[in-house]
Amino acid sequence: MKSLLSLEKLPAADIEKILRDAVVFKRERMRVDRKPLAGQSWALIFSKSSTRTRVSFEVGIRELGGDAFFLNANDIQLGRGEPIKDTARVLGRMVHGAVIRTYAQSDVEEFADYSKIPTINALTDDEHPCQILADIMTFRELRGPISGKVMVFVGDGACNVPRSWIFAAAKLNFELRIAAPKKFQPPAQIVKKAGGKIVCTDDLEKAASGADLLYTDVWVSMGKESEAAERIKALGKYQINQKLVKLAKSNALVMHCLPAYRGKEIDDETFEANAETIFTQAENRLHAQKSVLNWAVQA
Repeated sequence: MKSLLSLEKLPAADIEKILRDAVVFKRERMRVDRKPLAGQSWALIFSKSSTRTRVSFEVGIRELGGDAFFLNANDIQLGRGEPIKDTARVLGRMVHGAVIRTYAQSDVEEFADYSKIPTINALTDDEHPCQILADIMTFRELRGPISGKVMVFVGDGACNVPRSWIFAAAKLNFELRIAAPKKFQPPAQIVKKAGGKIVCTDDLEKAASGADLLYTDVWVSMGKESEAAERIKALGKYQINQKLVKLAKSNALVMHCLPAYRGKEIDDETFEANAETIFTQAENRLHAQKSVLNWAVQA
């Protein structure tokens, strides 16, 4: 049994295997003889709303031969205060795996410990590993190896997406620049723990100079709605737009993990100019997550 709880804890060799297999799953999507989840039932336990994550996992589980069913945390006993470890011990006796999208990283880890079944982190406040695996798959598909390249994250550098990028950069040997106001930069201890070539700066133009990839996410993550006004004011200039794109390499990719709020973290012109890349990135969630599911059930 294997679980994907974070990129921090996922060995580089496993990351590479998942990325290699994701390419095969995309190329051979219609093969009907590849059913590693045949006869299995997987629970999707979501405390946070979702479009891409939910659809890609439900479709992916079914395409791999399994059955997926959705559990809103507010509709089960978790929403009434049942400890996560008790829910885990019940589901561990009934289902074959779980995909969890929630707030606390500790909840996903505790569920995996007590359920004894493969558990996949579909987003927590600390990490979003499946997103970054799909992102790297997309970069490699469109531009080749990411090792030695320069990736720039623009915006809230302390949220879950850049945190997962930090660990990916250290494991896969590319440079990560995080352009954010000092208040929205990742904790220094996380950067130090990850190792690798990670640069945090509030100088947006310097960060974007010569980049191979410009990447952004929403300024107001789920659970941070009460901070919306403060965040919009502080992050106002940290936008991917045509002026910023011109500072990157001429063939630089622009990515967004969606949903996008045009006029805030990215302007409409730049989004539409890079829509093909962004929606390929979204599609690749399906293929990367099928690869994760396959990896999780392999001996």
